[in-house]
Amino acid sequence: MQNILLKHKLMHVLFLLFICCSCKKVDLPINNEIPKTFIGVFEQFWNKMNMNYVYWDIDTTNWNRMYLKYKSVFAKLDLNNTSDIKKSVSYFKEMTKTIMDGHYYISFMQNAIIDSFIYPAYDKKRNLYGFHSPYAFYKVDTGYLDANYQLGIEHSYSYGGQPLTVLFGTIQHNILFFSCNYFFLSKAYYSTTHNKIQPVLNSFFNALNTTINSSIKGLIIDVRSNYGGDISDLNFLMGRFIDKPLLFGYSQYKIGNGKYDYSAWIPAYINPFKNTKHLNIPIIVLADNVSSSLAEATVMAVKAFPNSFFVGETTFGATGPIVSDNNLYSDGSFTVPDFMNVQTSSAKFKYMDGKIYEGKGFAPDYFVAFNLYALQNATDLQLEKAIDLLK
Repeated sequence: MQNILLKHKLMHVLFLLFICCSCKKVDLPINNEIPKTFIGVFEQFWNKMNMNYVYWDIDTTNWNRMYLKYKSVFAKLDLNNTSDIKKSVSYFKEMTKTIMDGHYYISFMQNAIIDSFIYPAYDKKRNLYGFHSPYAFYKVDTGYLDANYQLGIEHSYSYGGQPLTVLFGTIQHNILFFSCNYFFLSKAYYSTTHNKIQPVLNSFFNALNTTINSSIKGLIIDVRSNYGGDISDLNFLMGRFIDKPLLFGYSQYKIGNGKYDYSAWIPAYINPFKNTKHLNIPIIVLADNVSSSLAEATVMAVKAFPNSFFVGETTFGATGPIVSDNNLYSDGSFTVPDFMNVQTSSAKFKYMDGKIYEGKGFAPDYFVAFNLYALQNATDLQLEKAIDLLK
């Protein structure tokens, strides 16, 4: 599981934004000065969390109690004392351990704690029965594909040190299969520099265009062990399956610095590519307990199709989008200058059923547990279940 920590440490912000909306940020004074004392660090951190965090109406963390409990604790620390700086990490970890935001992540700027981080969602997940490390399923799944499959591994597009890997092929000549280990597809596809991803995507898109007049029985989309990525990939990929906008949920933002200053719920759509046709074959999506962020959005988008199924494990539970800045909204990631970076969702997201899956994960229609022994023996039980559903 060290890989998942490294990837989150190297990629603090997953530039995710489901939709654009007309809400405008209410500009109120915010303290962005470099704190001179630990009580200054604490006050700025607490206030920005109070203003920016989007889940206060449903999160069970008693943030006001944290202020009363820890203000005196931080007042006793010396910002010029290395031992106190290190000690502060444990206090911030204790304050945030019940935060429900699956994207919530704190990194530090001070040299004494530059290698420290706080990741509440992972701390909770790693203790769950059956939670497993990311796995390179494609190494097994090529054995299920017909001989003419295409595998693209592109090191010039990497995520946490892992190259972008895309696999496309057919199974039994009548099932389309597509997988990717993270979402950087559109960047690679539209790049003016030739890469190994482009021909794989072209073959996949060409196959989609011929499904109406072919014997294709279904499509399997595999986003297992996929951490998410570039939000433009949601339309880039799913927009090729539809001929009109597809509603798959709703987003809600904060529009002021008040703790509960929320916008209305705003519909989130996937828009079709020009001249695309609706995919009239069953779609099955594979995901596991590592699948997060845009991978979870993909699962939810697939489930918005009437003839679709989700096979695998409950997803990670990091469904709220993140934007690279919060100039439009009074929410999202922030910094305490010269001390810490705090990554947090920029919006809440709820699925079409009206439920918010943040911190919980999205459950499959057919649960099939990760089985390392089977995979080591060239058997992918999750993929086999998907194939059986399409027979």
